[in-house]
Amino acid sequence: MDVLPFDQLTGSTSSFLHFSIQPHYFLWTRSHPTHLITAIIVSVSPIPAFTFFSSSNLPLLLYGISNIEALAYQIMGNCCWKPVKCAHASSSNFSSGGKDKVAEVKQVNRFSSQQSTTEILSKPLMSCTVDSSVPNNLKSFSVNELKNATKNFRSETMLGEGGFGCVYKGWIDENTLAPTRSGTGIVVAVKKLKAESSQGHKEWLAEVNYLGQFRHENLVKLIGYCAESDNRLLVYQYMPKGSLENHLFRKSVQPITWATRISIAIDVARGLSFLHGLDANVIYRDLKASNILLDSDFSAKLSDFGLARDGPTGDNTHVSTRVIGTQGYAAPEYVATGHLTPKSDVYSFGVVLLELLSGRRAMDDERANFAEETLVDWAKPFLTDSRRVLRIMDTRLGGQYSKKGAQAAAALALQCLQVDPKNRPPMVEVLASLEKLGTSKVPSTSSVSAKFDSQGTKQSSSLIGV
Repeated sequence: MDVLPFDQLTGSTSSFLHFSIQPHYFLWTRSHPTHLITAIIVSVSPIPAFTFFSSSNLPLLLYGISNIEALAYQIMGNCCWKPVKCAHASSSNFSSGGKDKVAEVKQVNRFSSQQSTTEILSKPLMSCTVDSSVPNNLKSFSVNELKNATKNFRSETMLGEGGFGCVYKGWIDENTLAPTRSGTGIVVAVKKLKAESSQGHKEWLAEVNYLGQFRHENLVKLIGYCAESDNRLLVYQYMPKGSLENHLFRKSVQPITWATRISIAIDVARGLSFLHGLDANVIYRDLKASNILLDSDFSAKLSDFGLARDGPTGDNTHVSTRVIGTQGYAAPEYVATGHLTPKSDVYSFGVVLLELLSGRRAMDDERANFAEETLVDWAKPFLTDSRRVLRIMDTRLGGQYSKKGAQAAAALALQCLQVDPKNRPPMVEVLASLEKLGTSKVPSTSSVSAKFDSQGTKQSSSLIGV
């Protein structure tokens, strides 16, 4: 294994790229049974970035980057060294076909060595564009276009705020996607990333890669993006009913019916089954009520793919990654070891299913002083006893649910929440079980005469929370 400055590697035959550039960049190579692996390590203080190639022009998918071509273009393309005609991935298509999980880079040109070290290092790594490295079906918006669409990001158009930044309501033309006046055209949601967020940039890039490639009725539609200067924005279809979190846990919101809850569970299961069934075996990794968005008819779609990554391939049983996600939803083996599999999503789905049944949060501040810190801890004793399982049901349902249906859904949740991931069913089986459950009719109120309060204590048979 050799580590050499690039300025010593001009005309090197050990890589399909030839460099004559400053010594801040290093090349690492080692033999492989089928090809020579070349690693380009770009270290621009204070943010290091890594990308890996092989001499056969096949990028290796490492560090959870689904489209390594996008990362390569980020580091080497017209972003950090914009005035220079440098390495450029000519193909904008990502191929997830085949078991080797690689994207094909059709052509890479040579770096130019015309810029000085000072010029290179003066360009921040985060201020890159993604131009040809994103799928063709996404629109590239300018900052001014999105300012016009959102009334200059006024507070009155803000839909929400999180650690990544803010989400604003905007309006664009349905056909041209150009910004329009408020109240005309179609409504969109514009997510604006905080400029100082390096982790947020990685998640932004993952979101563009995944939602730019895949289309499914239960994945939120990504319309376009903005990568102008240091600005990072995403433009989505607008989901008028907001998040599942709001409908389950806000007391001021009309409670959703049993049939709607099962329909939402089916939609979420379909979305996850689609991801797990792809050649890339995509793991969503951040399933939670706030990431499930509802359309006008309460159809559910998965949103926020910033933490998604490709799953294990070949003989690998898992992928190892830094533990990141939301407490209360993450699978125990993932939290303990960083080992990620599609069954990690199944566990998270079990938690969401419990939330749909109980109307309780996965983590609740009101229970912080109790031994049962999580919803799973609280619910499991009831889930294992069919005679007590109805005690977890949301009192806001007012008894408007099938007793057998509730027991079946609770039993399915328990399967998903098994400690050993091998004992959890795959999402395709979970979906099949829910679809059978969804065909059952909701009986009259008298079918469930006993109600229980938030602590599982039996109450009178009068309607509650209606």
